[in-house]
Amino acid sequence: MTVRTTRRAFLSAATMMAAALAATACGSPQDTATGGGDSAAPVKVGLVYSQSGALASYGKQYIEGFKAGLDFATKGTGKVGDRTIELTEVDDAGDPAKAVSAAKDLIGKGTKIIAGSTASGVALQVAPIAAQNKVLFISGPAATDAVTGANKYTFRSGRQSYQDVVTAKSFIGDPTGKKVVVFAQDGAFGDANEAAVKAVIGSAGATVSSVRAPASATEFTPFASQIKAAKPDLLFVAWAGTTAPAMWQTLDQQGVLSSTTVVTGLDIRASWPTFGAAGAKISFLSHYFDGASDTEASKALKAKVNTTDLFHPDGFAAAQMVVRAAQEGGDDVDKMVTALEGWSFDGVKGKMTIRAADHALLQPMFQAKLTGSGTAFTATAQKSLTGDETAPPAVAMKG
Repeated sequence: MTVRTTRRAFLSAATMMAAALAATACGSPQDTATGGGDSAAPVKVGLVYSQSGALASYGKQYIEGFKAGLDFATKGTGKVGDRTIELTEVDDAGDPAKAVSAAKDLIGKGTKIIAGSTASGVALQVAPIAAQNKVLFISGPAATDAVTGANKYTFRSGRQSYQDVVTAKSFIGDPTGKKVVVFAQDGAFGDANEAAVKAVIGSAGATVSSVRAPASATEFTPFASQIKAAKPDLLFVAWAGTTAPAMWQTLDQQGVLSSTTVVTGLDIRASWPTFGAAGAKISFLSHYFDGASDTEASKALKAKVNTTDLFHPDGFAAAQMVVRAAQEGGDDVDKMVTALEGWSFDGVKGKMTIRAADHALLQPMFQAKLTGSGTAFTATAQKSLTGDETAPPAVAMKG
């Protein structure tokens, strides 16, 4: 594991004038920074995320967003009250075992706030460690729905899969009587997406079926023919891997993209060229892209990283939550949890609310379109859905 430790300080004494605002459940971490606890000791924050491995590009965006968010939340002063925030960064390489080991090591050194988790598998292994040791855990880009309600000490700073699928549903309005086809590869990834579409769109009145392809498939004409024959009102595509360009080209050449509404998730900017000429014909559900919002937080983020991308907001929100927890809870983790539950704040995407019952993060989601081609694609928002519109069902807290 690679470990980097830096000292970052946030908030000056001048901001303490706003302390009265901290008692409300709505606002920005900029409002106050009293920083309870031992004023001579730093606030230790462990960031366990993918610096290497398959999701390293996601991790890079996360940490850039986190550091920009800390500057924003604390007005760049480097402290919460008089306490320095000390960050220790650890590379889990997307490996749950490495993440668990890192979390335990950080907790053993007195760290009471852990954030990160680029991968869902990592988040699901770290969450129980947080509960067992009564430390605050703020999961990052990991989208698995299972993080919501995992335990009282676990929160999330990104979106979850349910919010993706609800956004896809918004493209067809009332789903009652509509036909939806899921096109995905065989395997766990395809299974999860098909199950989510059935649970979210199927339960709302649509008929959901699927066309599945072997992960090894390189010829996609037969699958395109099956899709066209089904005549769906909505085609939901869940695809991963190097065959994506050939798959999209085939769907385009076989007329699938012109015969129905085709929806898929908009990944990081580096992936956009894989859509080729098909890119402008697809409707995208989007967690975030550069220009999706025009908030004070988004402006602050853009000033730091220039071109914002999919997972920058997750890091930014995590930093806002860390500052809120530290300034309200001091060294008392249970007080940190109480301070976060029910809290609304203005994030990169817009209004964010942490649902007290299960710690779901209610947030805007976006419909998007691509224009241009290849490396010159530009994304534009077609519609913004509110946090209430994309809210997942409340679940019972598991621990």
